Amino acid sequence: MTVKENIQVPMREYLDLPQEMMDELALMKIRMVGLAADAADKYPSELSGGMIKRAALARALALDPDLVFLDEPTSGLDPIGAAEFDELIARLRDTLGLTVYMVTHDLDSLFSVCDRIAVLGHKRVLVEGTVEDMLACDDPWVQSYFKGKRARSVVPREDIRGRNDDKGASAHSREK
Repeated sequence: MTVKENIQVPMREYLDLPQEMMDELALMKIRMVGLAADAADKYPSELSGGMIKRAALARALALDPDLVFLDEPTSGLDPIGAAEFDELIARLRDTLGLTVYMVTHDLDSLFSVCDRIAVLGHKRVLVEGTVEDMLACDDPWVQSYFKGKRARSVVPREDIRGRNDDKGASAHSREK
């Protein structure tokens, strides 16, 4: 199926619209997610990983939902592509008034897109709340996840070390 045909699958299933209107709606969704109109007639094998993610998001938006579920939306994307996709999700969330439920292990995505977080571990919800709640949680696993080595590029250094030095850590300033 082409991108356009894929986006139209839920339209065909749930709406009774003429083909011309479905074509227009599919093109609108394609543009909404930042793809060029010519992506409509392309097959997945002709798209980059980021374009495939955007096409999948366009299909998820095909019926104008109020709620969107995203499972690891930035997996497989390079850091620049992931950041751009996070910005797209946040923009669509704000513009369309969407509620977005996202399963992710990407701290950058968590911090840039989410306003509420639930951390699952040991077969239960360990903590639920804001980023600040995550950083204040005393559960050792949560502390390791949000303040461990991989978190240093996104969590302010004062939250990692308990010191206030006004700088966020970066990949270049990580402790060995």
